[in-house]
Amino acid sequence: MSEKGSQTKGSGSTSRSKSKSPASKTKAKAAAAPVEAKAAPTPKVAPKAAAPKPKPKPKPKAAPPPPPAPDQASPRPAPPEAPAALAGFPDLTTDQRRLLENLSTNLARAAMTAQGAIAEAALRQADRPAALSADPFHIGPSLTEVMGKLASQPDRLVRAQADLLTRYMDLWQATARRMAGETPEPVAQPLKGDKRFLDPDWSDNPVFDVMKQSYLVTADWLQGLVGGVEGVEPISRRRVEFFMKLLTDAFSPTNFLASNPTAMREIMATGGESLVRGMENFAADLARGGGQLSISQTDYEQFKIGENVATAPGKVVFQNELLQLVQFSPSTEEVHELPLIIFPPWINKFYILDLRPDNSMIRWLADQGITVFVASWVNPDKALAGKTFEDYLRQGIYEATDAAMKQAGVDRLNAVGYCIGGTLLSAALAHMAAKGDQRIASATFFAAQQDFSEAGDLLLFTDESWLKDLEQKMDAEGGVLSGQAMADTFNVLRSNDLIWSFFVNNYLMGKEPRPFDLLFWNSDQTRMPKALHMFYLRQFYGQNALAKGELELDGVRLDLGAVKTPVYVQSSKEDHIAPAGSVYRGARLFGGPTTFTLSGSGHIAGVVNPPAAKKYQHWTFDQLPESLADWQANAAETPGSWWPHWIVWLKSYSGGMVPARDPAKGPLKPIEDAPGSYVQVKS
Repeated sequence: MSEKGSQTKGSGSTSRSKSKSPASKTKAKAAAAPVEAKAAPTPKVAPKAAAPKPKPKPKPKAAPPPPPAPDQASPRPAPPEAPAALAGFPDLTTDQRRLLENLSTNLARAAMTAQGAIAEAALRQADRPAALSADPFHIGPSLTEVMGKLASQPDRLVRAQADLLTRYMDLWQATARRMAGETPEPVAQPLKGDKRFLDPDWSDNPVFDVMKQSYLVTADWLQGLVGGVEGVEPISRRRVEFFMKLLTDAFSPTNFLASNPTAMREIMATGGESLVRGMENFAADLARGGGQLSISQTDYEQFKIGENVATAPGKVVFQNELLQLVQFSPSTEEVHELPLIIFPPWINKFYILDLRPDNSMIRWLADQGITVFVASWVNPDKALAGKTFEDYLRQGIYEATDAAMKQAGVDRLNAVGYCIGGTLLSAALAHMAAKGDQRIASATFFAAQQDFSEAGDLLLFTDESWLKDLEQKMDAEGGVLSGQAMADTFNVLRSNDLIWSFFVNNYLMGKEPRPFDLLFWNSDQTRMPKALHMFYLRQFYGQNALAKGELELDGVRLDLGAVKTPVYVQSSKEDHIAPAGSVYRGARLFGGPTTFTLSGSGHIAGVVNPPAAKKYQHWTFDQLPESLADWQANAAETPGSWWPHWIVWLKSYSGGMVPARDPAKGPLKPIEDAPGSYVQVKS
């Protein structure tokens, strides 16, 4: 669920300063400034040889002079000779020599820091088992299929080569015209939203401009080459396209020191100190990842759960081995009769809905007179490796709703499911429908999928060969998947934003990542129990069993068409985790009244968009035609957040007003203050 790309996902609890070790940061003192070299003395003509004179008798050694008085200035020693490296530059000024010496010294320091960090990482990795697969992305078979088909289509290959040559000829001609003083239109331009080439030198400097356009031409050509091959399985083509994008993103000229004008300018401005800091950052991230590079996406020390994130007041009123149920304090004298319980994804922590007071959905809902409960999922360890999807259904949905209803004194409530928490809630609704259980008065889904046939790039990570490697990885880790592994997967989905931008900023520029609460949360991933995770990947992504009506839980065949509960479905236009088309297909599976809303932005910002921010927009339409395109053609656009539209709908199912509920005075005895202890457990 993380917007990692991701997200940049290891635990964000370890500070950069604390992770520095023998292979990490030490702020360097500036190198001593050299002085100008003295001119060589003029050689004298040797005198004629004379008869040797007898050696004089040695005189007794004089006593050493007394030390100078404290206020007496000691004579300055003779200045050292200029470094040999600068001997060939006699016309340099003292300042220039100082800059050159500092630069060369710092470059050497940076190289030594990097070498030391890599050596230490290699030693840490020496005792670890080798990689499970030489092809971790399982691209080999798909690449062989695509390239084999391409080889069997020589006419297409010839046209592609001619097209590439034409593009380069156009670029060379445009460059020649520019050198002649003209201003030709660029042959290739970055796509909208591509922030890699924002530095003016990428356009103003002819060298960097040619470098940029050459890269863009080649990257676009490669994508078109593999994407246009006929006669291959769509999933194979998609996997190769994804891999090619990863490859071309990695080889962007912005990711290399010598071809990044911003980084080069920073090196010259700091005398090489920026590169020293960058390599110290590199060493610290290697140490923090235990020998594996864990790129810092934010300043983790700036955030403390319960202090400046996840600060909404409340009490933990129930817990079992899978979750804590947090009831938040009211902010109004009266509240609606039916409370709201939220099931966030178990991959992340719930406080994405309570990052800061000004963007907290939990606080906003309380201000609307809603009694809010949230399931805070456990960060499972090896002892919970055997927990299943059915366990999360029973101990999660059923036990949490039982506790919330008892605490609120009601027999029905409203529910929200976010991302995979929404997938679980969907299965629970179908399970309840089969049993005649009507405890859910209404259900809302944030960026949640029921139909996985168009589930986005995550489908590329769910073929059986990939899943077998994943099982072996979890077995080696005691039956759980590490939070870092989840973070890495989501980061790869948006590599430019969640990997390479930080690579450039942290290492090439030598800057510290800025404090950002969203990225702190994004890095706070939880572990996955093997039984739960493999069932989810195989049954939902692999088999699409829920949408097909083939999923069975607890002896019950699940049918979403039997769910008559009113449903509100939110999706985000730019969501790469739960694509809008996929969410829309799921919305049409429910058998009761369904309201679909499309918001601007992506998986996180599209959901967490408080009205006060006045950002983005949303679209509404009260019918569900066959396709999302048809729905969009009829939808009305409204500026700003979708929350006001949703709250009107939610209140219509929330009953009348009753006195506000104090979490400390309900039937359930409070266990501890919000946000609770489960959310504090790091991976």
